[in-house]
Amino acid sequence: MKTLIAGMMALLPLGVMAQEKPEVDFGIDFTSAYIWRGQDLGGVSIQPEITVSYKGFYLSGWGNAGFDSEDPKEIDLTLGYETGGFSVSVTDYWTAGDTGYFHYGATNTSHTFEAQVGYDFGFLALNWFTNFAGYDGVNAEGNRAYSSYVSLEVPFRLGGFEWTAEVGAVPYATNFYNDGVNGFAVSDVGLKVQKEVAVTERFSLPLFARISWNPATEGAYFACGLSF
Repeated sequence: MKTLIAGMMALLPLGVMAQEKPEVDFGIDFTSAYIWRGQDLGGVSIQPEITVSYKGFYLSGWGNAGFDSEDPKEIDLTLGYETGGFSVSVTDYWTAGDTGYFHYGATNTSHTFEAQVGYDFGFLALNWFTNFAGYDGVNAEGNRAYSSYVSLEVPFRLGGFEWTAEVGAVPYATNFYNDGVNGFAVSDVGLKVQKEVAVTERFSLPLFARISWNPATEGAYFACGLSF
């Protein structure tokens, strides 16, 4: 075990090794609509996030609260590790529903547990997500689908703005996404733009806007907001 740990530490980049103290980051988004992987999950929302990181490892908490009483109340906890462009994580998604937070039974839970692995090449980021426990969809045979999602993101700069083009797809049959797909389905084609817009010499607004389409459901969405 000591040899394994020493080997993993040797693989850490110098920048990670230099982080001797935990770092804490906090942010909050105000958005006109909660659109997630090509699905409309709610209207105007507040989405806070806090992250504690240490030597490449991080633990984050993210939440969503809609202004409408019918919008979902969500808490997501993520434990992950990043080194260079490589990343791996596990997320516990919880949405308030008929069962309380501490219900984890396979047929009696509002938690979904998802694993992620990805690599950011700088000019392109590729990520794969798979549900492995908790609430999940089923496939055509009625078995747990281990519902998955793959995304491809390309950042670029144009006209003084920061842009991100994204394509997301469901690789195989599940009713977890898009009210059900029978096989490979492109679920999200989006374009996001963001920029700090100066209001005064000392104050600016961090604005963003995203337009997206879901070919699988023929849906189209436009959301904008502030990201602090």
